[in-house]
Formats: sequence, C-alpha cells, structure tokens
Amino acid sequence: MKTILVVDDKSSVRLLLQDYLGEQGYRVVPAANGREAIYAARHEKPDLILLDLMMPEMDGYTFLKQYRQESQTPVIIITAKEEETDAVLGLELGADDYVIKPFRMRELASRVRAVLRRVEGAGKPGRVFKAGELELDENLHSVTMGGEEKSLTPMEFNLLATLMAEPGRVFTREQLVDHLAEGGFAGLERTLNVHVRNLRTKIEPDPEQPRYIETVFGVGYRFRTQ
Repeated sequence: MKTILVVDDKSSVRLLLQDYLGEQGYRVVPAANGREAIYAARHEKPDLILLDLMMPEMDGYTFLKQYRQESQTPVIIITAKEEETDAVLGLELGADDYVIKPFRMRELASRVRAVLRRVEGAGKPGRVFKAGELELDENLHSVTMGGEEKSLTPMEFNLLATLMAEPGRVFTREQLVDHLAEGGFAGLERTLNVHVRNLRTKIEPDPEQPRYIETVFGVGYRFRTQ
C-alpha cells in the first residue's frame, strides 16, 4: 500500500483528501504544517507528498528547502489560483508539479497514480547514458558529474533521461510535454522552463552557458553531442 503525506493547515482539506484517497487504496498521513510534515516524512517514509504552501509555523517553501536535502520523494503542490506564481517558486525549490484549487478529486487521484507509476518504473531495468563527465544510470536512478552524485527530483531525472537517450535530437516543447506527461507530470506545459532551469543548475558547469542542455530558440531543447 502506497503512503501519501497530505500537508495542509485546513482540517477540512486534510479530512477530505484523507477520506477520498483512503477509498482509492492509499494510506494517508495528515500534517497541519511544515514542521509536522518534516517529522511525519522522516518516520512514515511517504511515496508522495501533497503540499499546501501557506501554512503557520513552517510554510511549504521552508519545508521544501529542508526536505529536499534529505529526500527526492515526489511533491505535488496544492495551491489557490491567486497563488499560482507562488507555486512556480515552489517548483524552483524542488516540487514536481502543482494543482489549482478547487480541483476535481478524480483529476488529483489520476495525477497521483501517474506520478507513482513513474517512480515505480525507475526501479525497472534501464539504460546507462554517458556524456563527458555526466552519467545517468536508469537502473540505479542516479546521476553523477565527475563521479559526484547529483540529487535530482523525479521530474528532473526523467527530463534528463529523455534528452540523453537521443543526443542531438531537437525536442519541441510539445514533444517533451507529451513524453513526460506519460510519466505522470500532467501540468508540465506550465512548468517546463522551470524544470529545465533547475536541471541546468545541478548538472551544468556554467548554467548561464549550458554545455549539455541547449535551447533551440523558437523550437525547444536538445542534448548537445560533445
């Protein structure tokens, strides 16, 4: 049984998600703020986290900053429409996607299932890609640069694997969105640029002058052949 950590300061939201996701076969652990969420995440080892941003004691941003130093568990932000810009800031801190309140429960459950399928797929036999000092191992779900392991979110790992699998190929934004959406990242069209920027920060010697992930202006992205 998969465990989902639901972090929201509103008890009505926690109870609603706990009841609905519980009916879908998930074990749901509630937390009222980031401080409770840190404790719960360390002890319950959730498979996925649904995270509100605006909370007392410790907000979602602070939680993400701290938790991403410990784990790359997928995080989906739950946010109000007027806070959509704040959600993008959450992506820059390592969240994988966000959904806008009010949302349909079926849509959220579908997103959750898809993300969990993608994470499960990471443990299946895969390939190893190498380019210069950069190496991605799908079997180990690891990325190293010059032998030093880089901590990537599931979205960043999948994005890099997609590009490295076909070096030199120019992927349009639409093609990347379609491919990665199959792995459960349904809101990617809104956030692709943010994930590319985050990925460059982690793997590029100079993110301002990318060596590996090249922007093809007006089209999309490609992994440069060395």
